[in-house]
Amino acid sequence: MPRIDLNSDLGESYGQWRLGDDETMLGLVSSANIACGFHAGDPSTLLDTCRAAAERDVRIGAQVGYQDLAGFGRRFIDVTPAELTAEVIYQIGALEGLARVAGSSVSYIKPHGALYNAVVHHREQARAVVAAVCAYDNSLPILGLAGSVLLDEAERAGLPVVTEAFADRAYTPEGTLVSRREPDAILHDPDTVARRVLRMVTEGVVTALDGSDVPVTARSVCIHGDSPGATAMAVAVRALLDAESIGIEAFA
Repeated sequence: MPRIDLNSDLGESYGQWRLGDDETMLGLVSSANIACGFHAGDPSTLLDTCRAAAERDVRIGAQVGYQDLAGFGRRFIDVTPAELTAEVIYQIGALEGLARVAGSSVSYIKPHGALYNAVVHHREQARAVVAAVCAYDNSLPILGLAGSVLLDEAERAGLPVVTEAFADRAYTPEGTLVSRREPDAILHDPDTVARRVLRMVTEGVVTALDGSDVPVTARSVCIHGDSPGATAMAVAVRALLDAESIGIEAFA
């Protein structure tokens, strides 16, 4: 029976500002990319999210990003490699402490937002992220885009790597994500997104913005928790995969 991991970005509320429906999403996904306080998430929110994930046996990943609360981590920062390495170590350690108190642990690393997009091509920053993970715990997998320099550098360093695809983001014909600044970069229709994920899992392809089919290699599929209609999309994806007897489980 085919199997796939479903992941979502969670723990992104901050103080009185609420974002997403973490409780519902945790009932649908197998892995949670939990914010680490740099792009989103206050300590109470992060602890509550870790506890909710642990209660549902959902794997916890540290979603590390630029120190950019005002921009939600979606602005590139030309930080030095040494500083970026230290910031990633700091974020992993902070979330690890909260996860342990919740009865779980950080079991993988995924960059967020602008950092995620940067390390698709920016080798210096990719090396800085990899250096941080190696220094903290070289058994932790890195979750990222297939073909990215991040995963290339991680493999060179001997780190486990996990490729992912995106349920609700448009793709270019080159297999990269369409910038959020561009029209139609975000998908919203639950049925369309569900059928798209099914093709990713069963055929290994996704339809790009120009209508062409692009190969995708994914052990995990991300449904953004902050997208409009995220819960409806996750419900539709999970229902279709269940109907097609495709198992949902965290990557090994």
